[in-house]
Amino acid sequence: MSYTTINKHTDYFNTKLYTGTGSSNALTGVGFQPDLTWIKQRNETRNSNLYDSIRGVQVYIQSSSSGGNGTHTNGLTAFGSDGFTVVSHDDVNKNSGTYCSWNWKAGTTGSGTTGGSGSAQSYSYSVNTTAGFSIVKYTGNATAGHTIPHHLGAVPKMILFKQITGANVDWRVYHEAIGNTHRLCLNDTSASNDDDSAFNDTSPTSSVFTVGGSSSTNPSADVVAYCFADVKGYSKVGSYTGNGNANGTFIYLGFKPSFIMLKGNNSENWMMYDNKREGYNVDNDSIHPNTSDAEGTADDIDILSNGFKIRRATGLLGDSGVNYYYIAIGQSLVGSNNVCATAR
Repeated sequence: MSYTTINKHTDYFNTKLYTGTGSSNALTGVGFQPDLTWIKQRNETRNSNLYDSIRGVQVYIQSSSSGGNGTHTNGLTAFGSDGFTVVSHDDVNKNSGTYCSWNWKAGTTGSGTTGGSGSAQSYSYSVNTTAGFSIVKYTGNATAGHTIPHHLGAVPKMILFKQITGANVDWRVYHEAIGNTHRLCLNDTSASNDDDSAFNDTSPTSSVFTVGGSSSTNPSADVVAYCFADVKGYSKVGSYTGNGNANGTFIYLGFKPSFIMLKGNNSENWMMYDNKREGYNVDNDSIHPNTSDAEGTADDIDILSNGFKIRRATGLLGDSGVNYYYIAIGQSLVGSNNVCATAR
């Protein structure tokens, strides 16, 4: 049996850096047509903007905000075969601004009807079962026990939920290491909270996730859910415990991470890293998805061939005894034919 089913991770996830032009800017080099593009300006205070193929181009949500769908006619206006086009909005293409975009490929689309308790509702999706990623847009029914298919064919280990129509409510995050009784919030610094209404105290299965009566995950309105499953040698959702030392915890992944997002079970910011900004140890700069802050410059982590190591003894990354929850995506050194990779 092969170690991994993915030879080249950049067929499914890739980070694209660019400099803004203030006018229509067709960006290429992603390597595929994205279905989710998450953009953050690096050098100024500005919110992250997320665009996906299910909600449609020009329609954004922000990871640092409780607001729902917004429309930028001069934001991201098209997904192309090798990237995307941005126009003149400062959030995504200010002249001389520096930007980072994280891009995921889903691609197989469909629609259906939800199940479980309460009235059945419509949903649509885009999924890539090879890469363990799906986007699901569904209408909630405000009834605990509502079940929504995710189409991964595997159990999602992390799901980001955002109500996109109706009232402005916070993001909700399901993370397997916390469990189905607690949730995180992507747009603030709060620790995990007991919340029976978010996931109905029910873990996802290989076919559906379950929501309670929460206005964040199951309102009488539309919700988008970004679902992530573990794929050996490519993606992993997990946790580690800080040791309070600058010679911090090593987290084994079984692949070299290209993207890491993590949050401590405390009142500190979320942290995001990738292998393109700076791209060398120990100077892997952070971005906070829950704030509009510009890119940080502290020396935080080492990105290694088989995982990552914490290099900063702070509450953001390594307080002693604190649990930290992460998702990582990257490249195995061994391909699907069990032969070591020689180039990427």
